[in-house]
Amino acid sequence: MDSDAVFYTDRSGIVTSNPLLDQLPSYQSLLYRRKSSNGGTKRRPSSRSRLGSSGSWKLSTVTRQEEKQRGQTLQRPIRELAKTINEKRTYKKQQDEARELSSWGQWRQSTRRYLRRLKEEAQGWFSSLKLWRGDIRLIEGMFGTGILSYFSFLRFLVMLNLIIFLIMFSFVILPIIIAPKSSGNITYSQSNGNVCSVYPSSARRGLVVFHEHLTDLLSGGGFLEDTYLFYGYYKVDKIHFAQITYSLPLAYLLATVAYMFLSLIWIVKRSATGFKQNLIQDEDRFQSFCNKIFAGWDFCITDKNAARLKRSSLLYELKTDLEEERIKQKIADRTRKERCRIYLIRLILNFFVIGVLAGCFYSIYLATIFSQEAQMKDEKGNSHIDLIIEYLPSIVITLANFINPLLFSIIINYEDYSPAFEIRFTLMRCVFMRLTSIGVLLFSLWSQITKCKEETCICGYNHVLYSCWETRVGQEMYKLTIFDFIIIAAVTLFVEFPRKMMVQYCDCGVVRWWGQQEFAIPQNVLEIVYGQTICWIGTFYCPILPAICTIKYFFIFYIKKVSLIKNCRPATRPFRASSSHFFFLGVLLIGLALACLPVTVSVAQISSSQACGPFVNYSTSWEVLPATVAQLPNGAQNLLYALSSEVFAVSFFVVTCLAMFYVIALAGAHKRVINQLREQLAMEGRDKRFLIQKLCQAQGNRAVQSKSQPQTRSRSSPSYHTSFSSNFSESVFLAHPPPHSSTHV
Repeated sequence: MDSDAVFYTDRSGIVTSNPLLDQLPSYQSLLYRRKSSNGGTKRRPSSRSRLGSSGSWKLSTVTRQEEKQRGQTLQRPIRELAKTINEKRTYKKQQDEARELSSWGQWRQSTRRYLRRLKEEAQGWFSSLKLWRGDIRLIEGMFGTGILSYFSFLRFLVMLNLIIFLIMFSFVILPIIIAPKSSGNITYSQSNGNVCSVYPSSARRGLVVFHEHLTDLLSGGGFLEDTYLFYGYYKVDKIHFAQITYSLPLAYLLATVAYMFLSLIWIVKRSATGFKQNLIQDEDRFQSFCNKIFAGWDFCITDKNAARLKRSSLLYELKTDLEEERIKQKIADRTRKERCRIYLIRLILNFFVIGVLAGCFYSIYLATIFSQEAQMKDEKGNSHIDLIIEYLPSIVITLANFINPLLFSIIINYEDYSPAFEIRFTLMRCVFMRLTSIGVLLFSLWSQITKCKEETCICGYNHVLYSCWETRVGQEMYKLTIFDFIIIAAVTLFVEFPRKMMVQYCDCGVVRWWGQQEFAIPQNVLEIVYGQTICWIGTFYCPILPAICTIKYFFIFYIKKVSLIKNCRPATRPFRASSSHFFFLGVLLIGLALACLPVTVSVAQISSSQACGPFVNYSTSWEVLPATVAQLPNGAQNLLYALSSEVFAVSFFVVTCLAMFYVIALAGAHKRVINQLREQLAMEGRDKRFLIQKLCQAQGNRAVQSKSQPQTRSRSSPSYHTSFSSNFSESVFLAHPPPHSSTHV
């Protein structure tokens, strides 16, 4: 018997070889690999290794399934289990053995089972308390998981801003509120009496008209400037309670670091799931087609219109994939002259895009300078004009964010990219435009703050125009947040709703061609990421801004829900939920990195205001940390100095690199295992196709034999038992079945 034959066990229990199974494509591929790897050395029987390797995968799969179902079957009677008699006997034997455990083992087993059930019940209870649980299920049922991902992302931002507000409220605002009521003595930051410590009040005096209060509410000035809303109100150095002394400057700085670090950890943790899915879904085009055809339908959809849109979405994805294949073939067939022409066109268009962006950024810079200089003048004109001047930077930024994406979508059509790359490249341009505009606004403000008429500023900043520059920056972030919400609500009410009414009740051809507003997921996500970036930057200067953003996103959820159901339709270009989750969090991570940069510069480089805020007694906000460390015991100081030394930094960097290399190697090993599993699945498909061909050949031979030798058939339809003869002259044949109708190969 050949040592490389495929072994199997027949009914008698004898291990035999079947020539048909030796012809399987998977077996021939295994022989080829073994011959190439061993190079003529003596091999073990292939059937054992083959059965052993496949058996290990089957064993792990069965073990996972048993662990999943064990908690459900423990409390059920044995006779009600969906198992055979032998399996029930084995299960009863295992239960009898479990009863023979010691009392300590039984107690541990029952405790583990109880804790598992308690954990599952707690998870179910907490899931029922999720915000907008019913609304999100309704959206998922009507429009599928792609649009659901946007609203889930919005809910995540609501919870994140709520946690950030609780951090700032607990460590900054609450101690000031409870200090007078708990016999606490407040030590305010002392002013040295020089010109830098003068802080003129902006509150309105005398009779105030109602619209002036409304102007103050929208601009953050007037009566709002001297409240808990802005940085300048917290002019407290220490709070002396009965047992401890609370340092508000240190708490303010550490709370800022805490909410930034918490946001980073939370975003990275949530994006890890999407990154794993993208890593696993790195597949070839054939598997992508198979997944779209056989597993692309979203069974959460219950609405008829949404089902029709999902069907057209799948068709669009298939057309897009075919178009990408056509473009790849077209790119491969390009001549040198065509490549030079398309590269020249792309270069010219990218220079044009850079020029447009530079013009937008310069406009934001000029609008900010003009707005700040106009607000510093004493004369007051029309209140409406003054309000427009105050909101001028926000208006310019909003116009740039509205016009540029339309321009980018037109330009991308002439650059001859693939459809998928067109979407990604346009989105990255929009992300750069939105987030960089905030940076330009802050740069414009700081250029005014750090610039004085004299060569050097006496106070380290322009104290004449900005006696409390942190409050002024907080007011700009506050106005951007309010104006962003007003624009979202106004577009929904005055643009999308009239457009829906025109499409529904007007039969004009132009209106029909215009159609309903599409609910574009990426653009809507960029809107809220832009607002969240403003919130991260402004929280240091406006501690209650996270609460305002929480309320803002709460109303935006219902505005977008009503707009989706009543005014808009899902986009014809699909945006898959598997890729959108990672994309949303990736863009949010970019926004967080951009937010950390200006906050870090203002804390560590720019001199803090000497007329307001908790850092009056320090040159910069960061100086409170070394001053606090200097008051600690020597042991704690030595420990902190060691942690901040170069030796620890280099050691930590080396350990981090080793851990990173290990994770990369582990990811590579997992990817190789995934590729092997894919090859195994493809090989099993070829095996099945080979066996089906042989079965069809056997059925044809059987039909020829039945025509040449007619036999009397019984009325009942016979069942067939397929077997393969050791004498393989006819390859395969069909024999009459045994009394029980079963099939063995």
